[in-house]
Amino acid sequence: MATILVLDDVLDAVILIKRILSRKGHEVITFTEEEEAIDYAASHAVDLAILDIKLKRLSGVEVLEALKKIDPGIRVLMLTGYPSLETAREALDLGAGEYCVKPIDMDELEEKVAGLLVG
Repeated sequence: MATILVLDDVLDAVILIKRILSRKGHEVITFTEEEEAIDYAASHAVDLAILDIKLKRLSGVEVLEALKKIDPGIRVLMLTGYPSLETAREALDLGAGEYCVKPIDMDELEEKVAGLLVG
């Protein structure tokens, strides 16, 4: 199965995502701090990153850019509780493969993650 990095500034969100995806057999590594997630990706192979757009210090889009510099082939799913066409377009232009709106729907998350990992 896949190694999935999850970054969200809300601890409950990363716990929920880890619970959902671990049941599918994935190794899920969670972070609430941007720098820790970027450092982890720089020294470990990651198949997929799930990033919240609104974070503490950096935006999810800035983290996406940093991860793409580390591994241009990393697959990324963006999360947001504040969907806007502008942020969606920016994230997709930078290489995010999917976009999920909070609150997280378990079936939608599983489906999008599976689609990204196959592609």
